[in-house]
Amino acid sequence: MPTKKFSIKHLPSLLKETFKAWNTDQPFRLSAVIAYYAVLSLPGLLVIIINFVGSVWGVDIVQGQLTQEISKALGSDAAESIKTMMMETQTDGKSTIATLLGIATLIFGATGVFYHLQLSLNEIWQIKPNENTGFLKMLLDRARSFAFILAIGFLLLISFIVTTAISALNNYIKSILPDIIVYIAFIFDIVVSISIITVLFALLFKYLPDARIKWKTVWVGALITSILFVFGKFLMGLYFGEANPGSTYGAAGTIVLILLWVSYSCLILFFGAEFTWVYAKRYGLGIQASFKSHLQESKREVDKA
Repeated sequence: MPTKKFSIKHLPSLLKETFKAWNTDQPFRLSAVIAYYAVLSLPGLLVIIINFVGSVWGVDIVQGQLTQEISKALGSDAAESIKTMMMETQTDGKSTIATLLGIATLIFGATGVFYHLQLSLNEIWQIKPNENTGFLKMLLDRARSFAFILAIGFLLLISFIVTTAISALNNYIKSILPDIIVYIAFIFDIVVSISIITVLFALLFKYLPDARIKWKTVWVGALITSILFVFGKFLMGLYFGEANPGSTYGAAGTIVLILLWVSYSCLILFFGAEFTWVYAKRYGLGIQASFKSHLQESKREVDKA
């Protein structure tokens, strides 16, 4: 049972404690690892999402929407490079064996970033790996990571539908109240972004780590993380747009921009994970290893025998 209830006046001390824990866990090292695997996973990740969402929305439309979003975040040059990278992974014109190998490689590569994100969250939440698990757990973790790719695709589909509906609503409001449409559209965009990202972070915190965590804790941590992420995304857009850090590296500029963007995003994600951990500890909610109970049951059976 929680020892005390959350109050808004606790937030400054929670954030202070979170920063200390976040800094202790070497977030720059963890984010650099995830950024590296994100570069390796990116082509497969985009292909799977585009084909999954495109089966409902249309591949060309989804590809255009993603290119537009990437362009906003990283710039048009980086968006075109990523688009080319993604198109070269398509399997048209290949033999059956080459196609199957290509699909397997795409899935394995696309799940890599989530697999290592799981390891990082385990480390942040002080969940030690079970030494008795092996190859089977790795396969299950990869399957879970693939499920998260499909979840992202589903949320992306919902985002497209909501965005289309909002656009139609904005056009209607514009015909009636043209002066306030800009403000309404801005507020809607923020609310939709925070809502969808909150759901994504909630799923990540609940199901990706090897942990048992209550939904009450998950939603609080996910909301804080999504607010920080949306704000950080805005700042990163300004930074990449003004400073253009990838220009110094020439042809490798796109890779550098991806590394920087993912690394900065992971710093925010890990801060949110640390906040979730601190919140759970302070209010007696706790975060426990999901395999702990299984180990205890095995020990009890041995003792009874």
